[in-house]
Amino acid sequence: MNKAILAHLSRKDPVLGGVIRAVGPRRLAPPEDCHPFQVLAQAIAHQQLNGTAANTILKRLVDGCGEGAFPTPHMVIAAPEETLRAAGFSRAKVAALKDLAGKTLDSVVPDGATLAQLPDEEIIARLTQVRGIGRWTVEMLLIFHLGRPDVLPVDDFGVRAGFRAAYGLSRMPRPKALAAFGERWKPYRTTAAWYLWRAMGLKRAGTLPEPAERIRLPRIPRRRRIARTSRRLRSGKARARAKPATRRSSKSKGAAASSARPRRSDGRTR
Repeated sequence: MNKAILAHLSRKDPVLGGVIRAVGPRRLAPPEDCHPFQVLAQAIAHQQLNGTAANTILKRLVDGCGEGAFPTPHMVIAAPEETLRAAGFSRAKVAALKDLAGKTLDSVVPDGATLAQLPDEEIIARLTQVRGIGRWTVEMLLIFHLGRPDVLPVDDFGVRAGFRAAYGLSRMPRPKALAAFGERWKPYRTTAAWYLWRAMGLKRAGTLPEPAERIRLPRIPRRRRIARTSRRLRSGKARARAKPATRRSSKSKGAAASSARPRRSDGRTR
């Protein structure tokens, strides 16, 4: 690990610096070969399953659809749904696998050499067009297969839990707040994420250092609150417009009063 990167992160963030000193230099693993179709197909297989079950399904896919090798997009497109279901894929995963194969043939999902030339956000934008593939899955590809240095997977449970432990928070940070806080780690947010993953191990071992300082996460407005406010404003305007066009005569008022109790505008009886 480049000492300059660790020095930069420690200088920008004393709390993270404490975690870095407790863990030691990051042990860099070389990026794995990136074959986007295969990587994403494997990610689809692993969704909501443990590793053993997912690997069993992938082996059946290789044997039943790929003739002993990982199947090509053409093979997946040609495979009957029953063959993929027999391998262990659910109907939703079969649809995702077929969509991945189709978008690979249409070059929405590029080959590895092309992918390596694209910026992070373009890769995320293109690959998340595939059914069943979300931002987190693509971020794992960026980190572990492309070796991108500035990726912060704020939806990752381990990153959020490590941040909570390292910074002494009472609750899990919201992804948007963590993303805003993590701006200080640029352009080495991948390394910061790696140390946040290690923080939980330190906590279990009882060696996690006390936070060097207390922090306050940025306040991010909640969309739901904004939506509720907008609905209240719209309903208020609607009530203001809904006024009687003509005034009733005193006789009609009396008739109405005899048949029903008068109500306030908010619906409560007097």
